[in-house]
Amino acid sequence: MRKENLKFAVIQTDLTWENPIANRKILEKKIRACDRSTDVIVLPEMFTTGFTMNAKPFAETLSGDTAKWMKFLSVQMNYVICGSIIIEDNHEYYNTFLWVQPDGTVHTYSKKHLFRLSDEHLTYAAGDEKLIIHYKGWNIRPIICYDLRFPVWCRNKIHTSEAYRGEYDVLLIVANWPERRALPWKTLLQARAIENLAYVAACNRVGEDANAIYHSGDSAIITPLGEKLAENSKEETVLHAELSMEKLIHIRRTYQFWKDADNFELID
Repeated sequence: MRKENLKFAVIQTDLTWENPIANRKILEKKIRACDRSTDVIVLPEMFTTGFTMNAKPFAETLSGDTAKWMKFLSVQMNYVICGSIIIEDNHEYYNTFLWVQPDGTVHTYSKKHLFRLSDEHLTYAAGDEKLIIHYKGWNIRPIICYDLRFPVWCRNKIHTSEAYRGEYDVLLIVANWPERRALPWKTLLQARAIENLAYVAACNRVGEDANAIYHSGDSAIITPLGEKLAENSKEETVLHAELSMEKLIHIRRTYQFWKDADNFELID
């Protein structure tokens, strides 16, 4: 059976520092302005606060204000809404990605690789489990910012016996990646798409944060061959692209590079 295409909207936006109420208000306007045929709305990493190490005052739970806000909008607008926020669980803080579906389903992934240049590892606990989301016939793998630098963590597995379906079909990245390292960001996005024969949808913020770190965005939606369907630098904007399952399967059938991949075991 032919799987339907999937329409993404990636919201590249500035964030108000440590102000969840203001950020939700601004983002709600942008979310409501998206085309109603959109399937998935993607928000940046720590979209309620910016990339802060001041976790305690802004940490929420999965039944907190932001999760409720995401659920309400998802149901009302019939979009998936996703992005990461600060979550407190069992007296520890996590940089956690939330995927909220219109049917009320919520999936979470906590960032595994914590960015030591900002002492993220001193504030937040690391997640240790990857997440594969199954939605509308697609397999979607979320990661967060610094995770992008680690190809073993991002490695896809493709199964010839399952009509060239992968462990995932879309690698979804949310980030607060600064302009000073924009070249690695853009290079790694294309590399992850090409080496894993998967679409990449990447949402990065723009603007300067309270630490005087400027973010140029460079959000992008990329094909399994590394071609950019949409991209933007330095502007607040929404990137739109429709991902084709037919094209994905054709690429994987034509370029069966995974058959020569090295086997490995991931050890924490």
